[in-house]
Amino acid sequence: MNRRDFLLGAAAFSASGLAQSKMTSKERVNLVLAGKKPDRAPFTFWHHFGDATLPGLKHATSTLEFQRKYHLDIVKVMSDYAYPKGAGAQWYDLKVESSPFPEQLVALELIRDGLGGQKHFLETFFNPWNVAEKLSSKEAVLQLMREKPQALLDALEAIAKSEANHARAALQRGASGVFLAIANAQSGILTLNEYKKFSEPFDRMVLAAATDAPMNTLHLHGDKVYLDHFWKGWPAQIINYDPVGTNVSLATARKQFRGVLMGGLNHPTVAVSAPAEITAAKRSASASAGTKWICAPGCSVPDDSSHSDLLKLTKALQS
Repeated sequence: MNRRDFLLGAAAFSASGLAQSKMTSKERVNLVLAGKKPDRAPFTFWHHFGDATLPGLKHATSTLEFQRKYHLDIVKVMSDYAYPKGAGAQWYDLKVESSPFPEQLVALELIRDGLGGQKHFLETFFNPWNVAEKLSSKEAVLQLMREKPQALLDALEAIAKSEANHARAALQRGASGVFLAIANAQSGILTLNEYKKFSEPFDRMVLAAATDAPMNTLHLHGDKVYLDHFWKGWPAQIINYDPVGTNVSLATARKQFRGVLMGGLNHPTVAVSAPAEITAAKRSASASAGTKWICAPGCSVPDDSSHSDLLKLTKALQS
């Protein structure tokens, strides 16, 4: 497929989605961001497409096809391309990359053009700590923290500056914000003080590169995440987390966080739940979170979710 054929197909995708409602997805989300009530709660969900070794054109096609099928109000662009390895003897011998994910930028341009301005799309980032784990291993990063803490700090700074470069490039291509996944701010991985020293400065560096974006989102991953550390003082308009796994309800979160809460659906099971269960979960989350709420799972739905299950999910969330 060439770019022309892609864009012709993408236009059809957009047209099919626009027929569903008089209010566009972007209008619906903008009302929520402003604390106003839309025609219905905006919703989104996502999973990994397995495009990590394929060209940006294929990644964009997968993304636009997914949003077309399920009429998502927000397109969370998955970002599974590998961060470039350093040329040094050790995995942590890294330099700042001006463009660490070039194929992702190709995909973002095509996704922007395919959506035609009708939907917000967010660029996914795995925080620098997670990138370091992928370049080595979870055990290697922890070992470096204990034995050569400055070497780890230097590596994380290089990754963060590189991701900040990518964040600016993503916004230039139309992204409405960064979706920053933080999985190490939890008991059993790092203490809170360790997170503050070895990860928080670099997570903030990525967010700072997107300061003016309207939809920066913190995805706080894990059942033991230090949620209380994130309710205030972070440059993010949206927080996404798992109320079921953390046992912290959206009602509790609403008392702490003034921004938009994204969540309410149990990500491991929602796709296979009965429509009545999905509707009940949606109503409960809406009552707890209030107007500033985006209906979504606390993490990705299973990658092997069937089309029929995801279509059923969409129909329940649109009702």
